[in-house]
Amino acid sequence: MIGVEAGQIVTRALVAEPAIRDGRAVADPGRDLAKIAVIERHRRTGRIGLGFVSGFGLQRGALASTHAHDAHNIVVVGVDDADMATAVNRLAELGGGQVAVDAGRPAAEVPCPIGGLLSDRPVEEVAAAVTRMEEASRDLGVRIPAPFMAMSFLALSVVPELKITDRGLVDTVRFELVPLQV
Repeated sequence: MIGVEAGQIVTRALVAEPAIRDGRAVADPGRDLAKIAVIERHRRTGRIGLGFVSGFGLQRGALASTHAHDAHNIVVVGVDDADMATAVNRLAELGGGQVAVDAGRPAAEVPCPIGGLLSDRPVEEVAAAVTRMEEASRDLGVRIPAPFMAMSFLALSVVPELKITDRGLVDTVRFELVPLQV
């Protein structure tokens, strides 16, 4: 799994046994183990990279963003699969941006319909939306500062040590895809 450090873009490659429920690997907020997915959004390839991430502190819900270096695909981190799907679908409706979802409903969002990267709204409105997004993230249990900034670098597959793309987990030291299972 990807180990995130607050204030760092460098990550660690960690190994942990996920919780299993009904034969499926699930998030385990009690151990700070969230799911992460990167979904290709430009060419409709259907590619989705899956993994686990630790370091956010997320206790419920999901966070999703189209601000994800370098490809700007969708990155979603969550502890609830349904909330992760809701967050991704909401981003599609918005044309991109950032979304926090709790119990099946968007708790906050920053619409960025210009390429999924830029807003077409007044700066004051965007600043207020970003503030609400930070508050919603904290309400979901996130304990690292700037979680959306951290997420944007999790898909940057050139910075050590373990990242994720729409093709899966990437060992950026050896420059190769690695399996989710050891």
